[in-house]
Amino acid sequence: MTGRENNPMKNIILAIALLGVASVAQAKIPFSGKNYSGIYECKGNNDQIGDYTVTATLRLNNVSSSGTFGAYHYEVETENSVTYRGQVAADGNRLAISFNFSEKKNLDHSTGVALVKKNAQGHWTFRRMYYEGDDNGGVYGSENCVMKAPLATTAPKAKEKKK
Repeated sequence: MTGRENNPMKNIILAIALLGVASVAQAKIPFSGKNYSGIYECKGNNDQIGDYTVTATLRLNNVSSSGTFGAYHYEVETENSVTYRGQVAADGNRLAISFNFSEKKNLDHSTGVALVKKNAQGHWTFRRMYYEGDDNGGVYGSENCVMKAPLATTAPKAKEKKK
């Protein structure tokens, strides 16, 4: 005997131990950041449209949020009821906001950054500075948004097993 024989029980224990370490290493840290989920009234201006008002909705994505990093679903509804969908990545009170102007691929989109803070009335607010690229050099503008109503967020429901 060489001492290097293949011990099936030893291999099983080693495999279980490695799987346990791998699952602990991938354990997700629960979201601990501020939750900015809500409906916001935004007043904006850019050199193409001028002054405008939109309603923005942020909804926390619990599955993709971890620690102080928050991932959000983002919807903007215009004064004439057109809705644009996108996403927000939050690092503490800093937001990166992006959405498409259409459901089609490779069309114009809006990219912006914002800082969130509370106003004197205790409502979340943010000022979004954005750029919208196009073939003519693009448009830049800003929006001042104030939360009008918070949204409750819940943990995602477990999928039911099919019988």
